[in-house]
Amino acid sequence: MSIGARSGERDGRAPSLARLIAAGLALAAAPTFALMAVLSNMGTAGADPMLCGVTGQTVIDGMTAMYLLMGAFHLQPWLKLIDIRKS
Repeated sequence: MSIGARSGERDGRAPSLARLIAAGLALAAAPTFALMAVLSNMGTAGADPMLCGVTGQTVIDGMTAMYLLMGAFHLQPWLKLIDIRKS
């Protein structure tokens, strides 16, 4: 097996079920975090500043920013998939 060969492709064998599940979970992370960012922002978007007592509300609060960053850090499997499809 060469160093550059992907795991699960050695000796012509198909990838195991565990590897397929892991790949699916890796691809599910970024969209899940994007959805959570949208949902966490929806809860505070219509908040009335008079009721909240906060006058300097921003469009992106702490939780939304955290979910966006987590989604960005989990984009690697998607970028690999796009790269494989292009080549």
